[in-house]
Amino acid sequence: MTRRPLHRLIWGLAWAAWAACPGPAQAQDRLPERGKLIATAGLIQIEGAGGGGLAPWALITGYGTRDAVGANVHGTVVRVTNFTVSALGVAVGLYDRVELSYARQFFDTGGTGRALGLGGGYQFSQDVFGAKLRLIGDAILDQDSWLPQVAVGMQYKVNNRGDVLRAIGAKSDQGADFYVSATKLFLAQSLLLNATVRMTRANQFGILGFGGDRSNAYHPEFEGSAALLLSRHWAVGGEYRTKPDNLRFAREGDAYDLFVTWLPAKWVSATLAYVDLGSIATRKHQEGVYASLQLGF
Repeated sequence: MTRRPLHRLIWGLAWAAWAACPGPAQAQDRLPERGKLIATAGLIQIEGAGGGGLAPWALITGYGTRDAVGANVHGTVVRVTNFTVSALGVAVGLYDRVELSYARQFFDTGGTGRALGLGGGYQFSQDVFGAKLRLIGDAILDQDSWLPQVAVGMQYKVNNRGDVLRAIGAKSDQGADFYVSATKLFLAQSLLLNATVRMTRANQFGILGFGGDRSNAYHPEFEGSAALLLSRHWAVGGEYRTKPDNLRFAREGDAYDLFVTWLPAKWVSATLAYVDLGSIATRKHQEGVYASLQLGF
């Protein structure tokens, strides 16, 4: 899929959300109302898991409680100084216990591809298959306890440019990340805190392959999130994510974002963020705008 059809799909999602969103009351008539509080289904992370933009949370996606199923479709575009990352995906939450997700990512090198010897507009794509299991805790109900909701998850990633990746020093075009997330929701303060530890070999989220000529071992990396619900329909927050540094030709930097999310109803949310992805493929200071739209129940 080229960048133009992908962006048409994402703009199509945006148009559908705008056209069908006259107000929360009418939205409730059109879609089944689920048991979770608004915003407690989480957003969608760049690799497709329920969470923030950069980090998965222990929350299970969708608004289905232990007796119901929730699901969503989502589109994301990240434009930084020299590159564009886009993603489309779907995620399903089963009985507030299990989450299954799929995302397709596209990394467009734009004019920088020519300078890197790849050709102008050269594009990588990556399939990400995810699964998450809630182990203990309930972020909503456990308000009288310091125990967070805890979940474990994995993301299996397959890149389509194996020959190019091996040429730049990556050891493989596919790999799996494993993570554990702890999420604590303070309802009285309208505050959510999350910490995730990820075991990974991925270079730039897997877009530049897995392992490298500096290291082919799994590394523990930290991902943290904080979100404050300003009102029933607006939230702000920030995230920070560390990354391994496996390739000699392209040192990686950590990533962070500052976001604002609009939730006009349970079935739709839109997020806009400032994001800094650090250095990518020898290009420093890759900062720009992150935009994401999620439709579901």
